[in-house]
Amino acid sequence: MKIGIFDSGIGGLSVLHVAKRLLPHEQFIYYADEKHVPYGEKSKEEIVGYVDEIIQFMIQHGAKAVVIACNTATSAAVAIMRKKYSLPIIGMEPAVKKAIDLYGDKKILVCATPITVKGEKMMNLVERVDKHHLVDLVALPGLVHFAENQEFDTQNVLDYLKDTLSYFQLEDYGSLVLGCTHFNYFKDSFQKLMPHVHFLDGNVGTINYLMKNIEPEKQDGTIEYYYSGRAVNDEELQKIQKYLLRLEEMEKIGEEQK
Repeated sequence: MKIGIFDSGIGGLSVLHVAKRLLPHEQFIYYADEKHVPYGEKSKEEIVGYVDEIIQFMIQHGAKAVVIACNTATSAAVAIMRKKYSLPIIGMEPAVKKAIDLYGDKKILVCATPITVKGEKMMNLVERVDKHHLVDLVALPGLVHFAENQEFDTQNVLDYLKDTLSYFQLEDYGSLVLGCTHFNYFKDSFQKLMPHVHFLDGNVGTINYLMKNIEPEKQDGTIEYYYSGRAVNDEELQKIQKYLLRLEEMEKIGEEQK
């Protein structure tokens, strides 16, 4: 049996990266819905339809559990999908509580897609855990486009961040919650603007929760990659490997903070 992990694009590779480290003997299906990326600019109804189709694909390909490696898709569809399907469906949650627990002596900036920022799930989360009004939210949809085009540490990215974050006193923030899996590729650019900030995401917490809901298997770990239902070709696989190398570089930035 396999574990399905999917995202609107390549952001969810950051979740797969963690999953492979923590579950090295599992078999994975990674599905990037490149026909419909970015989800953050679609309607909730559209996203629910995409997610439903992908979960059916995962089941047909032998998935014993599915990870929605996308905060936007989780916000829009996870509750509906859990009612419809019996297999474990694991969603993402921005690490807002963890940021408060670890770095609650300073303000916290949560960046995500527009749907996640405005969604009921996010509002309920912040209301539940942010007792001292430390959390501010910002939508950064442009980073999804940069990531999908493999444009990372460039002046265009830095200018976009400077412009979008110009409304915030960045020196007031002690932590930055990456509330979209695509944003993990940009830690170096964020660090140039917020050199003392601590980065947090929901990736490890998501895989830890997955591990509580499956029976681990002892088999040769494999990964099958699909783009919107079709197997990736060799050129696309080479591109995926470049993304994974980028994630390893960004992971080192998080390690330096510890």
